[in-house]
Amino acid sequence: MNPESLIQQMTTEVAHVGAYIQQSAHTFDRNSIQDKSLNQLVSEVDKNAEAMLVEKLGKIFPDAGFIGEENTYSTPEDSEYTWVIDPLDGTTNFLHGLPVYCISVGLMHVNTPVAGVIYDIERDEMFYASKGSGSFMNNKKLSVTAVSNLQQSLIATGFPYHDFGQMDPYLRVLDYLMRHSRGLRRMGSAAIDLAYTACGRFDGFFEFGLSPWDVAAGVVIIEEAGGVCMDMNRGTDCIFGQSIIAGNSAITDELHRVIALHFSHP
Repeated sequence: MNPESLIQQMTTEVAHVGAYIQQSAHTFDRNSIQDKSLNQLVSEVDKNAEAMLVEKLGKIFPDAGFIGEENTYSTPEDSEYTWVIDPLDGTTNFLHGLPVYCISVGLMHVNTPVAGVIYDIERDEMFYASKGSGSFMNNKKLSVTAVSNLQQSLIATGFPYHDFGQMDPYLRVLDYLMRHSRGLRRMGSAAIDLAYTACGRFDGFFEFGLSPWDVAAGVVIIEEAGGVCMDMNRGTDCIFGQSIIAGNSAITDELHRVIALHFSHP
């Protein structure tokens, strides 16, 4: 499919689902909130939004499979393409009335993201990219920052919320970055963190314990904005490796050095 046509169709359908989520923010029943596991919440809004996305994206690319946060897994044996969707990234923010949440939709060819859309619903900012075509936000071309050292950088991260097995080294990393950067921010949505890094609001981002739907769209948006994504082992398995460091090449190198140092020494 033509990349421009693909992105246009993706953004159109994501915007429709975003309108449903925004309307639901004022009307949903808090009694519908469910605990999937420790500190992992889901509402009927998440489930309905995912069902809408599956229906709409399935019409764009009928042969593609799906990986979704709300247990949508369906991949035809002969399909090389997979939609990776988070219908509401930042669910806890949404449920508490904090207006920082988004829709994240990535399209992967085999295991490589080739297109991505992240819709920051409350700010009405649509971030999108396709492989080889650049990254954009509401038709404005994006670029990661050129900041070359941590001391002048603003870094985003995500706090552990269900797996606390590596809390001590993680806190050591936070301690270092608090002392050696302009600050740390925790938005509560990995997809928004990646989008904001792609457009230069953050200089870098790192997080542990992630899932494919958290990052599939953001990886291609970062890379097409001139940035770099790696896992915590400095490999390229950001999608399934459960960790990510993202930003320009200098900041990702510095973040990896800090993380490796504090995770390797007690």
